[in-house]
Amino acid sequence: MIHDSAVVSTSARVHEDVSIGPYSIVGDDVEIGSGTRIESHVVLKGPCIIGRDNHIFQFASIGDDPQDKKYGGEPTRLVIGDRNTIREYCTINRGTVQDREETRVGNDNWIMSYVHIAHDCIIGDQTIFANNTTLGGHVHIGDWAILGGFTAVHQFCHIGKHSFTSIFTAVTKDLPAYVLASGRPAVPRGINTEGLKRRGFSVGQISNIREGYRILYRQGLKLEDAVKKLEKRAETQQEIVMLLESVRASSRGVIR
Repeated sequence: MIHDSAVVSTSARVHEDVSIGPYSIVGDDVEIGSGTRIESHVVLKGPCIIGRDNHIFQFASIGDDPQDKKYGGEPTRLVIGDRNTIREYCTINRGTVQDREETRVGNDNWIMSYVHIAHDCIIGDQTIFANNTTLGGHVHIGDWAILGGFTAVHQFCHIGKHSFTSIFTAVTKDLPAYVLASGRPAVPRGINTEGLKRRGFSVGQISNIREGYRILYRQGLKLEDAVKKLEKRAETQQEIVMLLESVRASSRGVIR
């Protein structure tokens, strides 16, 4: 299932049922799991581990050197999980020794055309990156986050679980869980109500999250005072824990 024109390194470990299209290049120290499909003109560079049942479309560049001037050729790696869709012209770089030496993409992610995932990024599961989304280095994206087209995320920012950005959003601080943001720079606009409904959150849970959002953004509280109120609610409202943890974990400060 490897096209005659494809180039596959002798040190690559490719499962026997992997499909590799015309003119694709699989470099040294690349591992590709069962069921993965590589279209034409894809370049894979190691060290790189790609899991099962992924689909990588033509002209993607996966696992190349980090775009970091401090990079000195160290053997860092990229790890991609299972069942991810990576569309045309995407670029995903390996990590650096200044972080955890690894860029990681989880499972079941939908990564659309021209997306760039920089060195040392950590991507969760079930995310959607619309066309031309760009992540700076060391960015963390939580499960179920959706980034609208042309969203740009500053290096070291964290995007919380179930959050949402609209088209042309510029994220320069951390985006808490559940929060919908837009603008340049990003400002909070509400919670990702529709996404929460689709993922099975109850009416009561969504109401609690909406009230948590009001505490964080609509009551004129200092951040430490808002956190105290959220802590009280988290004692009986489990869904508030995720919001609270994303605020507590912020190192760049949350958008407000």
